[in-house]
Amino acid sequence: MTKSQSLLKAAWIIAFVTIISKVIGFLRDIVIANFYGAGMVSDAYFYAYQIPALALILLGGIGGPFHSAVVSVFSKMIPNLDEKAPDAVNKLFNTFLTSTFIVFLVLGVLCFVFSDVIMNIIISNGAPQLIHLASMHLKIMTPALVVGGVVGIYYGILITYKEFLIPNISPMLMSIAIIVIISLVHRDGSGYILAGATTLGALCQFVYQLPKLKSLGFKFKPNLDIFNNPQYKNILELLFPAILSSTVGQIYIYVDMFFASQLQEGAWSAIGYANRLFQFPVGILVTAFLVPLFPIFSKLVGEKNYDDIRYYFNKGVGLLNFVAFPILVLIILLSTNAIQLIFQRGAFNEVATMMVSEALCYLSVAIIPYVFRDSVTRVFYAFNDSKTPFLVALSSVVIKFILNYFFVKELGIGGITLSTSFVTLVNGFWLGLLIKKKMSMDYGLYFKNMFKMLIVSVITYFACLEIYRIWDNYIEPTQAGLIAKIIIISLICGVIYCLLSALFRIPYVFELWNRVKNKLKGYIK
Repeated sequence: MTKSQSLLKAAWIIAFVTIISKVIGFLRDIVIANFYGAGMVSDAYFYAYQIPALALILLGGIGGPFHSAVVSVFSKMIPNLDEKAPDAVNKLFNTFLTSTFIVFLVLGVLCFVFSDVIMNIIISNGAPQLIHLASMHLKIMTPALVVGGVVGIYYGILITYKEFLIPNISPMLMSIAIIVIISLVHRDGSGYILAGATTLGALCQFVYQLPKLKSLGFKFKPNLDIFNNPQYKNILELLFPAILSSTVGQIYIYVDMFFASQLQEGAWSAIGYANRLFQFPVGILVTAFLVPLFPIFSKLVGEKNYDDIRYYFNKGVGLLNFVAFPILVLIILLSTNAIQLIFQRGAFNEVATMMVSEALCYLSVAIIPYVFRDSVTRVFYAFNDSKTPFLVALSSVVIKFILNYFFVKELGIGGITLSTSFVTLVNGFWLGLLIKKKMSMDYGLYFKNMFKMLIVSVITYFACLEIYRIWDNYIEPTQAGLIAKIIIISLICGVIYCLLSALFRIPYVFELWNRVKNKLKGYIK
C-alpha cells in the first residue's frame, strides 16, 4: 500500500509539473504569435522545428525511446539507488552515450549540409523564399537535434534513480529561453533569433541535467564497447521498435506539412497554434487523469483483476468525457473570441485569428475520440503491448493522406485538422475492438453515459448560442467586453450543462457535487 501511495504521489507530482510546463509553453506561443504572427517567417520556423522536435520531444523526451530503454535496462543493473553508480553501470552508460552522440552528430551534420533538400521535400509546394528561410532555420537549430538522444539518456538515468522533478522541469527551459530572448530582440524580420533561442533552450536542457548526474556518480568517459556487449544489445533491442513507434505520429505531421504548403501563407503556423490551443486544456485534462491511472492499470493487469480495470476505465474515461464535452461546446462557441483575446496583437492580425479559429473548430471534434484512444492505449501498455497501438497508428497514415487530399480541396486549413479528427476516431475505434483480445472491456455503460452527455451538450450549445447572440447585439466588443463575455458564457455553459446532467441522471455530476460539498464542509469546520 505504501509503495502504491508513493507511486501515485510521484505520478501526481509529474502531472502537476507537466501542467506548469504546458502553461509556460502556452505563454511561449503567445509571445511567438505576438512577434511573428501567422506568416512566412512563422511558417518557416515551424516547418524547420519539426526536425529537431523529433529528436528532442519524441525520441529524447520523457516517455521517449531513449528514456524508456535506459530505465528498462539500468533499473535491473543498479542494486542500490542510495549508492553511487557502479563501474559496470558507468561503463554501459558511456558506451550508450558515446554511440548515441555520434549517430545524432552525423544526423545533425547531414541536416545542416542538406537542409535545402530536406525542406524542398517537406514543403515541396511552398514558395522558394519560404523553402530557403526554413532551410536557414533548420541550419541554426541543428545543435538541438544533436543533443536530442543524449538528453533522453540523461532523463532515463534520473528517472531510474527516482529523480522525477529535474527531467520534467528541464523542458520548460526551452520555452523560457524563447520567451526571454525574442522579447528582448524586438526586430527580427527573418526569425533567426527565434531559431537561435530554440537552440539555446535545447542546450540549457542538456546542461541542466549534468550536476545531478555527476552527484549520482556518472562521469563522461567516451568508449565504444559495442561489440559482444549483451547489455548494449539489450538496449538496442528495446530502442529500435520504440523509435519506429514514436515516429509514426511524425509521419502524420509531415503529411500535413505537405498539404499545408499548398495553402495560403501562414497556414502551417495557424494549424500549429490551433493544435497547441487544443492541447492546452485537453492535454492537461488527459495528463491529470491518466498519469495516476496508468500505474493502477499496470498493477491490476499483474493481478489479473480485470473487473477493477473495467471499473476504473469506465469511471476514469467517463469522467474525462464529462469534462471534455463542455470544453468542446466552448471551443466551438468561443474560439474566435478567445483567439482574439489571447493572440490578436502585434504581428498577429484578424486574418490569422480567422485561420486559427477555423483550424481549431474542426480539430475540436477530436476531443472525445482523443480521450478514448489515449485511455485505451494505456490499457495496452499495462499489458506490455506497444506493438498494437503502433500498427494501428501506422495503418492510418494512408487514411490520413487520402482524407487530406479530399478535405483540403473543400475546406482548406480546416480540412487538415478535420482529417486529424477522423483519424483519431478511426484509431480509437480499432484500439477499442482489439483490446478485446486481452480482456473484455464492457463498453455498455461507457456509451450509455456518453450518449446522454452528447444530448446534454447539444442542448447546452444552443442555449449558450442564444446568449452569445444577445450579448453581441447589446455589448461593445472591447477587450474588457471580450473577457467578460468569455467568463460569463463559460459559467452559464457550466451551470446549464451540470443541471441538465443531473436531470439526465449522469452519475459524474453527482460525484463531483459530493466532492465539492465535502470539501466545503471541511473548510467550514
